[in-house]
Amino acid sequence: MIRRFRALPLRSRLALLTATAVAAAVAAVAVACWLLARAQLRDELDNSLRNTSAPPDSVATALAACGTTPARTTDDARAFAYVQVLLPDGTRCATPYTEPVKVKPDDLAVAQGLRKDALHGSVTDDGDEVRVHTVSRPVRGQQVAVMVARPLNEIDTALSRLALLLTFLAGAGVVAAGAAGLWVARTGLKPVDRLTDAVEHVARTEDLTVRIPVEGEDEIARLSRSFNQMTAALASSRDRQAQLIADAGHELRTPLTSLRTNIDLLVRSEQTGRALPPGDRTALLASVRAQMSELAALIGDLQELSRPDSAAPGQVRVVALHEITRSALERARLRGPELRMEAGLRPWYVRAEPAALERAVVNVLDNAVKFSPRRGTVEVGLDRGVLTVRDHGPGVPPEELPHVFERFWRSPSARALPGSGLGLSIVARTVRQAGGEVELRPAEGGGTVAVIRLPGAPTPPPGAPDVSPEVPDVSPEVRSVVPDAGSDRP
Repeated sequence: MIRRFRALPLRSRLALLTATAVAAAVAAVAVACWLLARAQLRDELDNSLRNTSAPPDSVATALAACGTTPARTTDDARAFAYVQVLLPDGTRCATPYTEPVKVKPDDLAVAQGLRKDALHGSVTDDGDEVRVHTVSRPVRGQQVAVMVARPLNEIDTALSRLALLLTFLAGAGVVAAGAAGLWVARTGLKPVDRLTDAVEHVARTEDLTVRIPVEGEDEIARLSRSFNQMTAALASSRDRQAQLIADAGHELRTPLTSLRTNIDLLVRSEQTGRALPPGDRTALLASVRAQMSELAALIGDLQELSRPDSAAPGQVRVVALHEITRSALERARLRGPELRMEAGLRPWYVRAEPAALERAVVNVLDNAVKFSPRRGTVEVGLDRGVLTVRDHGPGVPPEELPHVFERFWRSPSARALPGSGLGLSIVARTVRQAGGEVELRPAEGGGTVAVIRLPGAPTPPPGAPDVSPEVPDVSPEVRSVVPDAGSDRP
């Protein structure tokens, strides 16, 4: 039964549940009304019996007819009330044209003077239900009990009519409730139907431009709004993915074309037996090596960007940002040996993924090395969680600053330089994952300043493992411009 119910459509289940709930409520109300009406009618009948007294002549007639068979009543001669006299010895004397009523112990106690009166239900000799009021009265010098009874058929007839009326009204109410429930279910589920149609359309056509009209602030509106936000996010993600693939293809085409051209020259030289001049061959091999390095760096950047935005919990740990910066400085020094690196690093510990954070710092330093003039200076500082990297290059025009962290975006002046345009995108992503922020702004006197702010503390928390990177041995010249962690900036 439950499986069949669950197999019904949602609107049918709602209509059925509504009809069932209304049926139960109407049935309870109908039964309560019927019981209340019966109790009220019986109370009125009892009050009428208490206020009704048998006429003296009826009592005398009953005593005179005592011991004889009373005349049987007919429908035309049926009395409004049955009157009979009960003697102390239990003898009952009924008036003519009334139904003799069976005597109860309470009636006999009244006749014997043990009780003043009694009110109860009883039956006639023919089995008809009656309500009986028995009182003690002196008649002809003796104390007897006078029983006045009224049949319940007058109440039962009204109650039967009331029961039929309540049954009809209850049935009509249940049918109306079922119809109303079905109408309400159809009307209320129209937004759900629209949402279902939209989901099926998206699943069938992969069209993420579908939007559902949002009306009101109810649960259906919230569901529609969430669906619209989800499709918008999916559409944006797909557009970014397509743009990333297109940009990656564009960026990969240049080194691959150059590699193909250079390799074709080498292959043709070998096939024809015409050796290239030593200088040209050396320059060609150097170009191939540089293009392969650029291609490997681009693929590495794409792999980094393809990772989920959140790092695995086991990869995030407490790391020494000052030591990571020192290690990144040594790597940057190898890429710009003619530059001077000035650093002032104070201890600062953060929670981050060590490898990703070091890569981000290296990218910032590489950017500074790339745009620094020959024999220029790169200034690096770390104080209270703020890492600054300044170069003295041409700087970034103000209109280009909003785009520096976009993927594959490169300044027109930097397109001739090596790079993929992904370095600062990786920096922004890594810093954001560590709960910090990064910005690029013009420096006073020329050049650019990259500012990275990371939450942390100047001392490691108790029990934190030492995950500081190993700093390679460096020459005394490098040590003189890369001071120990905690030293003041020169």
